[in-house]
Amino acid sequence: MGAGRAVRVYSLLKKVCLDRVVSKQVNHWCIVPLREEKRFSSPSATSICMSSYPRRGFAAFPDSSLGVDYLNGHSQEKVDPLSLVGDELALLANRLRSMVSAEVPRLAEASEYFFKLGVEGKRFRPMVLLLMASSFSIALPAQGVAQVVYNDLRSRQQRIAEITEMIHVASLLHDDVLDHSDTRRGIGSLNYVMGNKLAVLAGDFLLARASVALASLRNTEVVELLSQVLEHLVTGEFMQLSTDSQEVASMDYYMRKTFYKTASLMANSCKAVAVVAGQPMEVATSAFNYGRHLGLAYQLVDDALDFTGTQASLGKPALSDLGQGIVTAPILFALNEHPQMYDLIKRKFRKADDINLALEMVKKSHGITKTQELAAEHAQEAVDAIASLPPCEEPRVQQCRRALMDLAYRVITRSK
Repeated sequence: MGAGRAVRVYSLLKKVCLDRVVSKQVNHWCIVPLREEKRFSSPSATSICMSSYPRRGFAAFPDSSLGVDYLNGHSQEKVDPLSLVGDELALLANRLRSMVSAEVPRLAEASEYFFKLGVEGKRFRPMVLLLMASSFSIALPAQGVAQVVYNDLRSRQQRIAEITEMIHVASLLHDDVLDHSDTRRGIGSLNYVMGNKLAVLAGDFLLARASVALASLRNTEVVELLSQVLEHLVTGEFMQLSTDSQEVASMDYYMRKTFYKTASLMANSCKAVAVVAGQPMEVATSAFNYGRHLGLAYQLVDDALDFTGTQASLGKPALSDLGQGIVTAPILFALNEHPQMYDLIKRKFRKADDINLALEMVKKSHGITKTQELAAEHAQEAVDAIASLPPCEEPRVQQCRRALMDLAYRVITRSK
């Protein structure tokens, strides 16, 4: 999104949500943890890059027969994540289509563009959040009101999943305008079909709807977490626009930008579902760490696929990042072996043959392999975060935790 507009939208969202939380307190059931503890704050951006480099020597893309065992070292049966929350995801999809409707027909058509049946995407983030919400050990009150309390909590966690998806789609709409993209999810991007102005307004409208939904939770900590995501999205976009070649050629800078643009939404949303459930600080932090590392792994795989995938498999042109002058992990790893890559980075691959030269250097280097290894390292960190949750014998909890671990594996073995 445009810098000025993005900052204004973020400021408005945070103010509206906080004002509504402060001015309209209501009594509601809350599942109380077994012990009250102060939660950790989210790790700072500078700490994100400190664990960015591979420290373990294992293959990035193992044989699929290894399954979850490859990542966590425990003998566990693989679980289909979608089978555990599929019904809820269908419910969320219907509610989202209702939530993004608008009075003005043209705006309604634009805002509903990526929520229509067939093009709503994988709903990966809502699936992760619903699985995370089912992975906590919860102390319910006395029998009789337990189901009422649980239903209220689940409804609030579902709302966080809906908010997260609206923020995600809004960011896609704004990104497509900034990147001049003409395809998204295998169809024409909204800016290509309806124009930049309507695409930007549709993204703003989704953020406004997300703000109303966020305020309805009446939880100031959750408001702060998800409002910070918007700040990070804007910060990450500014970082991507940097013209300082020394900055953009730095892996630390790249990993911070990647956290802001991609992983922060997953990390803070995972933490939000823990916070709204009244989980202690260790659990909330583990949830945050899972989302952070899963998001980083996801983006690193995207970086590798930009060089190895096709337009048909990716739903967008291959080498699209290079075409926009964006430096990604395979380029940075290749730079270590081919210092002449720096000249291409400085001029943002603008000369006629720069993209072909960069591609050749990446292929001759270990850039893609090291990117895959780094993605696998973060997938392992995500699995470790789930393994750090307090023990629980409840079968449903164990299934959902295994599903989250399996998702980390699927992220690093996907081909699109």
